[in-house]
Amino acid sequence: MKFLDQAKIFVKSGNGGAGSVSFRREKYVAFGGPNGGDGGKGGDVWVEATRDLNTLIDYRYQQHFKADTGVHGMGRDRTGAAGEDVTLKVPVGTQVIDADTDEVLVDLTEEDQRVLLAKGGNGGWGNARFKSSTNQAPRKANPGEEGEERWVWLRLKLLADAGLVGLPNAGKSTFLSTVTAASPKTADYPFTTLHPHLGVVNLGAAERFVLADLPGLIEGASEGAGLGHRFLGHVERCAAVLHLVDASADDPAENYRIIRNELVEYDGGIEDKPEIIVLTKCDSLDEDLLSEVSESVEAVCGQTPLLISSVANQGLKPVLFAVYEHVKKRRQKEDAKREEKRIAQAVKDGEMEEQKGWSP
Repeated sequence: MKFLDQAKIFVKSGNGGAGSVSFRREKYVAFGGPNGGDGGKGGDVWVEATRDLNTLIDYRYQQHFKADTGVHGMGRDRTGAAGEDVTLKVPVGTQVIDADTDEVLVDLTEEDQRVLLAKGGNGGWGNARFKSSTNQAPRKANPGEEGEERWVWLRLKLLADAGLVGLPNAGKSTFLSTVTAASPKTADYPFTTLHPHLGVVNLGAAERFVLADLPGLIEGASEGAGLGHRFLGHVERCAAVLHLVDASADDPAENYRIIRNELVEYDGGIEDKPEIIVLTKCDSLDEDLLSEVSESVEAVCGQTPLLISSVANQGLKPVLFAVYEHVKKRRQKEDAKREEKRIAQAVKDGEMEEQKGWSP
């Protein structure tokens, strides 16, 4: 299945049904009266997050979503049926952005999170609503209220625990295919990876995390060069950034500086995330040259880079455990936040009393 991480769609809620103008016509009833019913409410448009999906490919082939119109009111005080709602299923991690204002309408980060995108119009009143002591035979009814419509962008940001960044051909896809069961395309030319890939790293029974391989960046990516920096949005939710640098390149230190500058220019908070520097393809260098390259990179980044060879399966475990330490810290913080929210909700619902400090 093709990976698609953004799509532009049109949503429109249903119009409300019109009210009815009707009068009673019954045999042996001397005086009739208005009995026109109200129109039904128009259908709503909802967006709901689910873990059953991992791409927005469903919205490539259908871009218009319209809820049903409410049924008109009828005589004998019959109210029209409400229009059927439309629910858009999207992967967890999807942002809904207004296409006109670029405002983020909602960020769906939890499973089963459900948000209203367009509210259906209310149904119009029938003439029975306008009956009064001074107007016993009203001949007017309200039309249904119009629904809402808007163009929105759906943008998926993968909920990976760690993200791989680096220049094209830095060995990211080879690393991912070695440490996970993922099978991204690998070749000896740049830009082999055209869309993100996910893999699950299994370090033990309870020590697992998701690793995302992103298309390679080049200098000027923040200005649209190469594949641009659009895919960096998938790293915004990661606990750590795994920066891979080709040790066999002409100037590895300069390559690190280029990518680091692009992360800063992206201005999405990625530059503040924990960064693990890794020199790849180290099996192709002798010890003296490798030591020289490592020192030059350390002088630029301020930390000692880890040395690996994905092909020779060397030095991979220390890198994975270093990443997992950051992942574990974030998970502990998230668990603490969820527990606080659970306790606050329990206190609000009266299921438990608020814990106060001890006093004599």
